[in-house]
Amino acid sequence: VKTLCSFLQISRNMHQGNQTTITEFILLGLSNQAEHQNLLFVLFLGMYLVTVVGNGLIILAISLDTYLHNPMYLFLANLSFADISSISNSVPKMLVNIHTNSQSISYESCIAQMYFSIVFVVTDNLLLGTMAYDRFVAICHPLNYITLMRPRFCILLTVISWLLSNIIALMHTLLLIQLLFCHHNTLPHFFCDLAPLLKLSCSGTMINELVLFIVGLSVIIFPFALIFFSYVCIIRAVLRISSTQGKWKAFSTCGSHLTVVLLFYGTIVGVYFFPSSTHPEDTDKIGAVLFTVVTPMMNPFIYSLRNKDMKGALRKLINRKLSSL
Repeated sequence: VKTLCSFLQISRNMHQGNQTTITEFILLGLSNQAEHQNLLFVLFLGMYLVTVVGNGLIILAISLDTYLHNPMYLFLANLSFADISSISNSVPKMLVNIHTNSQSISYESCIAQMYFSIVFVVTDNLLLGTMAYDRFVAICHPLNYITLMRPRFCILLTVISWLLSNIIALMHTLLLIQLLFCHHNTLPHFFCDLAPLLKLSCSGTMINELVLFIVGLSVIIFPFALIFFSYVCIIRAVLRISSTQGKWKAFSTCGSHLTVVLLFYGTIVGVYFFPSSTHPEDTDKIGAVLFTVVTPMMNPFIYSLRNKDMKGALRKLINRKLSSL
């Protein structure tokens, strides 16, 4: 992070020369009313702890239980790590600001926060598509599952997801640091997001907005198309199963994933792909809370606590810790 901040400062100086620019941003948070701050602090602290503990247990259980060393849980562990990182990128700073009654964040820290928020959101997108493909192979081609989902191939899919997300974040960051921020430095948000930052710039943002739309639309469309295709094939395959129990078992392995897909993609589309003039700023905040805080918090409950194998692994982990005391 320190290296990234140093790079941002050097690049900023090269692009902006002697022009006067701001050195920090003011994050207004979710509410300007003082009586709401204590409630927000307790609420988001609770959600943060639940997210970190829940997703941390998922990663730990998958790491320690050899029965869970398969593609589905490899992707789930990476999704849990991305969720922990996503909420840790925004919520702790917001909690510190509430506690210290300070709303400022330095320019370099703000850009770094924006960079990592893009990384983790894009990674979630790509991993959701990868997990859908995994379920497609498992249900539609069960006899070829081991051949098609080889360990090296699964690791490659995971690495590609993280690599692409960093490339996309770096592209947006390099474009953003060329913009000037003159006098207006107030962000009506609880973290440094790309869209609000573009609105504050006093220089032209047409290229940035065009890249945001094209790249953002691509990141949404390709994983979603993979998810849609996978579930069309899955539904057709499940309907051919004769036993009711078999149909229910197949659908139950996909229901959790589909629930998170609808919540995650629905909120991102609502926040980023409708003109900002058609909805108030509060809608942006609500959407951002949903996909950066609520969705990561729901991951352990939706994906894992309804999963018999994960329940067993977590039970073993807890019993092992209790027996060691």
